[in-house]
Amino acid sequence: MARYLALRVLQAVWVLWAAFSISFVVLYLLPADPVSIAADGGGAGTPVDKAAVAELQSRYGLDRPLWDQYWTALGNAVRGDLGLSIATGRPVTEAIGDAVPSTLELASLALLFATVGGVALAFAATYTRRPWLRNLLTALPPLGVSVPTFWTGLVLLQLFSFRWHLAPAFGGEGLRGTVLPALTLAIPIGAVIAQVLAAGLETTWRQPFTEVALAKGASRWWVQRRHVARLASVPAFTIAGVLVGNLLAGSVVVETVFARSGVGRLTQISVLAQDIPVVQGIVLLTSLVFVAVNLAVDLLYPLLDPRIVVRGGRGAHESAEAEDLAEEVLVRA
Repeated sequence: MARYLALRVLQAVWVLWAAFSISFVVLYLLPADPVSIAADGGGAGTPVDKAAVAELQSRYGLDRPLWDQYWTALGNAVRGDLGLSIATGRPVTEAIGDAVPSTLELASLALLFATVGGVALAFAATYTRRPWLRNLLTALPPLGVSVPTFWTGLVLLQLFSFRWHLAPAFGGEGLRGTVLPALTLAIPIGAVIAQVLAAGLETTWRQPFTEVALAKGASRWWVQRRHVARLASVPAFTIAGVLVGNLLAGSVVVETVFARSGVGRLTQISVLAQDIPVVQGIVLLTSLVFVAVNLAVDLLYPLLDPRIVVRGGRGAHESAEAEDLAEEVLVRA
């Protein structure tokens, strides 16, 4: 186990380094100059003072060779210093820290909605014995995945804000102002959970132990709740990292549609301004969350299915079936 954890930590460090390096190269290959954009006031069209641009480039070290900028930025990032925002001059850690609470509130509520809705839909689809109802319920997850997030947000705004006046349209705070954005973000996430979990439930129901339990007099609901659900949840946990990525990516669209402050909104503004330090800080934060969630999921596998054994020597799992099932469902989606 110790060797397995050490290998996973090394993999996490590799992912963080790769994310930082790729984002650094991509941002510096963009044709526009972030300092010129900042000196122009974000594109106001006013004449740019060349002396002011040169002074800003020297202040942020952008006049040095690219490799020198890279090693300096990487060394500062290792020490926890992400630099200063080119657009605002604020420390990057401070700007991201101010945006995280709003996005964390939105993502937590969205994950709650997605989990409850997706699990309920999957259980209902596999528990019912009426073919027409089963077909109807199993058709909902693909629809939820395929509908664009911004379109869902606009429809919810039209119904609940403009027509029924039940929720604020833009910039809402508190629970009342977070429900609509969270619901918009939860629909595609819940659809993936429902699709993967339903496939896992159907596969587990075909195992011999379910017939034995039913033959001993156990009810169908008891077998599904006590035995089937636990094993069927393994494929759903397998895609937890993908779901976290979808939450963070979806927050960009949702926070833009609902005019909410947060990491997503900060990402949009920083990308448009080519604010390299801020964008790299957000990339590192996203990568860190991704690797932390995947490591936690790997450690939870043996608790869900005793057949899964973490091998410290190889750092692998004895459960290819769960991963294959999750990949198959994602391909179908």
